[in-house]
Amino acid sequence: MKSAQSKPLTKPEKIQGFIKRHYKHFNSAVLSRAAQAYADHLNQGGKMFLAMAGAMSTAELGISIAQMIREDKIHGICCTGANLEEDIFNLVAHNHYELMPNYRTLKPEEEKALLDRAMNRVTDTCIPEDMAIRRVESVLNQFWKTADEKGESYFPHEYIYQVIRSGQLKPFYEIDPADSWVMAACEKNLPIFTPGWEDSSLGNALVADVLKKKISTPHIIKSGLEQMMALVDWYQAETQGSSMGFFQIGGGIAGDFPICVVPLIQQDMKQDCKLWGYFCQISDSTTSYGSYSGAVPNEKITWGKLSVHTPRFVIESDATIVAPLIFAYVLGQ
Repeated sequence: MKSAQSKPLTKPEKIQGFIKRHYKHFNSAVLSRAAQAYADHLNQGGKMFLAMAGAMSTAELGISIAQMIREDKIHGICCTGANLEEDIFNLVAHNHYELMPNYRTLKPEEEKALLDRAMNRVTDTCIPEDMAIRRVESVLNQFWKTADEKGESYFPHEYIYQVIRSGQLKPFYEIDPADSWVMAACEKNLPIFTPGWEDSSLGNALVADVLKKKISTPHIIKSGLEQMMALVDWYQAETQGSSMGFFQIGGGIAGDFPICVVPLIQQDMKQDCKLWGYFCQISDSTTSYGSYSGAVPNEKITWGKLSVHTPRFVIESDATIVAPLIFAYVLGQ
């Protein structure tokens, strides 16, 4: 008797079919529902805003995020300064990175040895100071100086876009630019809001240049208040004819900063606008500890950010596992 052979999934159903069949309970069920709701939101004419904390660029989430941007599944971004710069560091120095799969058992002396070699560790990955950070800084510094001389100021991502468009880093590319989410955002000219940008390697470098009198003023970088003003303008324009969803990886300022734009417009400016039309957060923060990062989405209703009817999800898991699956689901891979 012949054994029954299962029918192979068709190409568009590979990941969607797997998730629908196997992810039925607990966090996996939330992932499945959140992914479908993301797709539904876009299919109904909505747009999506990505808020990204953690070391996601060094974790190479750019591989999936870049495709999401290029296929118009992400329309605006707020991230930490580290995520903005580390995607470019990876672009130009990937072959010089070192993996540390035994990072949990490294001795203090071994950590010091990494410092002595200028290898900055992010969990299981070491970023080479000279090949990554200083290489990008040396090019970026030219644009800072030009802005300083002309009395101009720009947002952090606008300087990064200037560097990319200049082509000066192109000879150093060590990954396929298609796998860089910042490159994809530059191609689409997406806004990237980076509150607290000074808390980054390049932000530290600019502060040092100002203190050493190489740059005359820190005001060549537009402030966080100016970023919020730009976010207000952007949100009002982008939601004129559609709903904007909010997809959050991690917590902290990358998520807290942009989601406040709605109550700012409604409660402080006394102007009407749409509430966020979808909310999903991938988080490892504990709800009961009082952190906003760990707050359940319902709390955001009390702050005028989400409505009673906003589809809302929290997936308590590792973003490096969950996010690529959701993105693949939305992309129909």
